[in-house]
Amino acid sequence: MKSRHSILFLTVAASAAACVSEPTTIPDTLDPGPKETLAMIVPAKGVQIYECRAKKDAASLEWAFVAPDAELFDARGHLIGRHGAGPYWEASDGSRGVGTLKARAEAPIAGSIPWLLLATKGTGPAGSFSKVTSIQRVNTSGGMPPSTPCTPELLGRKARVDYVATYRFFVAN
Repeated sequence: MKSRHSILFLTVAASAAACVSEPTTIPDTLDPGPKETLAMIVPAKGVQIYECRAKKDAASLEWAFVAPDAELFDARGHLIGRHGAGPYWEASDGSRGVGTLKARAEAPIAGSIPWLLLATKGTGPAGSFSKVTSIQRVNTSGGMPPSTPCTPELLGRKARVDYVATYRFFVAN
């Protein structure tokens, strides 16, 4: 029994470590700049939510992005916060950052949502996310719109597509 628990622990520990591994190369376009320093690496697991809607030209339908819904973890795999529509990142201590897209790059893994650089502004109480100035989304896997066509029969339906990513939080020097 003890050996089974040891194997389970090692598997969980290895999975958590894999989630926080550094990407081999982050495109220069996603560099927050010399006035910011990497403060924490936050693995995330959740879904990207899409809705079957009419395109802006109303002549056809598409799976339109609605929001992310993900849990954020520390290096040990403990839940430390949530990521949702806005977009926002909220720590368990109540501190929160709201992001604005600055740059994007295609993910190196086909079928994965793009890598991003977002400027963030702290809202809410002081805490672990309140001083974050930029967030990179890298190491993405999954999360792309459904491959099933958006048809009139599906109009208004939502799809939740699994994804994982690493969020790299930066603070001002």
